[in-house]
Amino acid sequence: MDAHIPNQSLNMQKEDFKNLQRKFEKDINESLPYLASDEKSSTIRSTETIATSEQKLTTAKDQQVLKPDELKVKPWVHFVAGGLGGMCGAVFTSPFDVVKTRLQSSVYREAYKSTVSHSHSPFTGVAIHFKETCNILKNVYHVEGPRALFKGLGPNLVGVIPARSINFFTYGYSKEMIKNSSYFEGKESSVVHLMSGVCAGVVTSTATNPIWLVKTRLQLDRATTKQYTNSVDCLVKIIKKEGFFALYKGLSASYLGSAESTLQWILYEQMKGFINKRREHISKLNKEHTSVDSAMDWFARSGAAGFAKLIASLITYPHEVVRTRLRQAPSVDGKPKYTGLIQCFKLVIKEEGLASMYGGLTPHLMRTVPNSMIMFGTWELFTKFFSKW
Repeated sequence: MDAHIPNQSLNMQKEDFKNLQRKFEKDINESLPYLASDEKSSTIRSTETIATSEQKLTTAKDQQVLKPDELKVKPWVHFVAGGLGGMCGAVFTSPFDVVKTRLQSSVYREAYKSTVSHSHSPFTGVAIHFKETCNILKNVYHVEGPRALFKGLGPNLVGVIPARSINFFTYGYSKEMIKNSSYFEGKESSVVHLMSGVCAGVVTSTATNPIWLVKTRLQLDRATTKQYTNSVDCLVKIIKKEGFFALYKGLSASYLGSAESTLQWILYEQMKGFINKRREHISKLNKEHTSVDSAMDWFARSGAAGFAKLIASLITYPHEVVRTRLRQAPSVDGKPKYTGLIQCFKLVIKEEGLASMYGGLTPHLMRTVPNSMIMFGTWELFTKFFSKW
C-alpha cells in the first residue's frame, strides 16, 4: 500500500504537466492570429511610411532638378553674371563687330563694296559674303595692324558690361514682378516674356546709348585722317562740337532695336522650356541625371540662345543699319546727313536700294550668334556659381 502511493503521486504530477502543456498550446494557438495580424500591420505601416518618405524625397529631388530656373535667384546675381557674360562674348567676337560696323556705314561703302548680284543664288550669295568678310578682316589686319581688329573694344566693353548687366537684371526682375502679379498668378507665359523683354530693352537702350555712339565713332574713324585719339577724346569732342544731346543720336533706332532683344528672349524661353520638358521626361523614366546630361543641357541652352539671336537678327536687322548711320560723324560741312529715324530709312533706300538695309549682315551674324551662345552660357554658369553664396 505504502509502495503504491509514490507511483500514484508520480502519475498525478505527469497528468498535471500534460494538462498544463495542453493549456499553453491552446493559449498559443488562440493568440497566433493576433500576433500575425499585428506583425503584418506593423510591417505594412513601416513599408508605407518608407515608401511615402522616399516618394516625397524623390518628388522634391525631381522638382529641384527639373525646374532650376524656378529657384530663387537674387537680383544682383543676374546683374553680375550678365555683365561677365557680355564681357566674354564681346572680347571673342570683337573683330567681326568692327567689320559689321564698317559695312553698315556709308563711309566705307565704296571701299568694301560687295560683288554679290541678283543673279547669284541665296547660297552662293552667303558664300560670297562669308569670303568677303574674311577678306576684309585680312585687309584690316595687314593695312591697319592687328590692333585695328579690336577698335572700339574699350568703349564696347564699357558699354557691354553695364548693358548686359542692366538687361539681364531688368529682364529677371521684371519677369518676377509681372509673373507674380494678380493677373498672371505666378505662371509664366509668352506675354510675360514679351513684357519683360520690352522693359529690359527700353531701360538698357536709354542707359547705354552714349557709350555705343562713342564706340561707333571710333570704329568708323579712318587710320589716315584720325579725328579721335581715344574714347575720352571722342566723348569730349562730340559734346563740344555737337552738344550733349548728340550722345543720344540713334536712340529712336535703339528703341526699335529693343524688338530684337525682346524677340530673342521670347524664343530663348520657349526653347529652354522644351529642353526642361525633355529633362522632366527622362526623370519620369527613373533614369539618373548624370553630369554628362547636365553638360548636354547647358550646350543645348547655349545653342538655343544662338538660334534665337539668329532668327531675331534676320527679322529686325534693318534697324542696325539705320542706327549706325544716325550715329556716324557729320559730313565735312558739319551737317549730319541723317537727321531722324524715318528720314534715314527713306534716304538709304532711295540712294542705295533696299538691299543696303542688310549691309554687314554676314559679319553681324558671324559675331552675334556665337556672342549670344558665349554670353548666355557664361551667364548661366556664373548665375549658378553666385547663387551658392
